[in-house]
Amino acid sequence: MTSPPRTADLSVDLDLALRLADAADAQSLSRFDSADLQISTKADRSHVTDADLATERAIREILAAERPGDGIFGEEFGTEGSTERQWIIDPIDGTANFLRGVPLWGTMIALAVDGVPQVGVVSMPALGRRWWASTGSGAWTATPDEPRRLRTSSVSSLDDASVSFQSITQWADAGRLPQLLTLAERVWRDRAYGDIYAYMLLAEGRLDMVAEFGVKEYDIAAAVPIVREAGGRMTGFDGAETISDLSTLASNGILHDAFLELLHD
Repeated sequence: MTSPPRTADLSVDLDLALRLADAADAQSLSRFDSADLQISTKADRSHVTDADLATERAIREILAAERPGDGIFGEEFGTEGSTERQWIIDPIDGTANFLRGVPLWGTMIALAVDGVPQVGVVSMPALGRRWWASTGSGAWTATPDEPRRLRTSSVSSLDDASVSFQSITQWADAGRLPQLLTLAERVWRDRAYGDIYAYMLLAEGRLDMVAEFGVKEYDIAAAVPIVREAGGRMTGFDGAETISDLSTLASNGILHDAFLELLHD
């Protein structure tokens, strides 16, 4: 689910998530654009690097020491422990960018309580950027002076909307290419910014919609509280309030129903 009830104070969990991001950045950034980066191919034909593995291990080691009662669901090492309180981790979202030396990649860390992401941290150390949120406490990003609160855009017309569709191949594989063309013809601007960065642009009010297919929970869980606390909305492509149907449609909130209607007409 993506729409949570108000929970107990999450500040300690958020502090831990930020420390986990620090540990992740230390691992991933030291291997970025490295000449000896080790790359292999997983069963699903996606790539994994030694940096992906080392980054997830670093996060898991801290959680094992500080939160042994919490569960973990990570992209590289799977699921263990309870699902009542579960840390959902994508050690390097955008591995394809990482291994080609493109700086648009990041670590995603979420804490889900009873299946609902309540805490989210996204760190993109190659850009020097980080975003975070917890339920009821707003969404924030770091600046040189002090954290800045995030707000989604106030765009209220599809004619003025700027969207990221992530990948033509995604939409074609999902049998949704005609809807993508309809979307591109309807909105002001369409681009494929890709991966987690597009969701952070949405939370900052620089985009008005992001949609993609073929996603797992760890691909989007950390974005849910950030987008939600910034004023946006995230559902499956069918409008269901879930992060587990392998698709997502995120918006500034104002245009969500209009996008759903357009894409299902």
